[in-house]
Amino acid sequence: MKKIGVLLVNLGTPDSPSTLDVSRYLKEFLMDPRVIDVNALWRSLLVKGAIVPFRSAKSARYYRRIWDQHTGSPLKHYSILQREALQQRLGDSYMVEMAMRYQNPSIEEALKKFRNALVSEIRVIALFPQYSSASTGSVYEKVMKLVADWETIPQLSFVQSFHANDLMIEAFAEKGRVHVPASYDHVLFSFHGLPERQLRKCDQTKGYCLQKNGCCSGLNNINKFCYAAQSHDTARLIALKLNLPKEKYTVSFQSRLGNIPWVRPYTSDIIRELAAAGKKRVLVFCPAFVADCLETLHEISVEYAEEFKTYGGEHLQLVESLNDSPIWIDALLGLVSESTPEFTPEVLDVACVEEQINMGS
Repeated sequence: MKKIGVLLVNLGTPDSPSTLDVSRYLKEFLMDPRVIDVNALWRSLLVKGAIVPFRSAKSARYYRRIWDQHTGSPLKHYSILQREALQQRLGDSYMVEMAMRYQNPSIEEALKKFRNALVSEIRVIALFPQYSSASTGSVYEKVMKLVADWETIPQLSFVQSFHANDLMIEAFAEKGRVHVPASYDHVLFSFHGLPERQLRKCDQTKGYCLQKNGCCSGLNNINKFCYAAQSHDTARLIALKLNLPKEKYTVSFQSRLGNIPWVRPYTSDIIRELAAAGKKRVLVFCPAFVADCLETLHEISVEYAEEFKTYGGEHLQLVESLNDSPIWIDALLGLVSESTPEFTPEVLDVACVEEQINMGS
């Protein structure tokens, strides 16, 4: 019987919250040239000589705070539940495996299972709604490098991004409705940050990204693969589901590392500004993550929540991630079988944008 392999890949998590395991995880993660995209020598010196030695113990403390005594890493736990739920929905003609880009279970291990099972094709879904070279791109590069050594390569297909997937949008909206967004003074959509230079690298025209006013505010044929533009679009679509007026929500970016410019505005700055403006209650979505993890459970729920109070705010509430939401599993089911739709710009006049670039305006 023909069997199709489905590989779900998330970013990664240490094997335990020990400093040693966290150090091992950070080293593998940050040594990826797509993550820290500088020359190899400088990256090695930076990661092994500065970041990992100084961040491992601190990060390990944070991991211990979110680590469950029975289920361990939240990211791994929810990823396993997603795999199990999708396998049940797909049935025996599919073989669903879950892997992490960094640490365990590894992509290599999952691919070996597919190879031993003689699957006829493999569908790879990197569990990052918005495309970036440092996340989705890294996963697909890893898969292709590993499969390239096989004598017989099965049919491979990849989901490039799913930032506007309607079921995923509805799943986030459903999570938000639990908290009654109208009862909050403001809603924040906080996405994982990226260095600005990585956005510029995705601009094939070399004359649009971060050089045009509002370049990320809407999707067009030029910025269709831009992480920030896709993030803004995800937030816009969730806001539409929740009937949030534009003035009621803000898009921001978290998890900045180092002093170089990252995508703005920074979540920490927006939190301070909201408190200064008299906003007392803020509801926070993190639509770059489909499972709760360190960045949601600690960075938002603990660090930013405490910061907000020091600035005069009263309550900052995290919206739970998709985790094992049935609607999210429905979305995954669709991603397994759907072909990539033709891109159609929804907001900006592409011809006008291209004309502006050609004129250098």
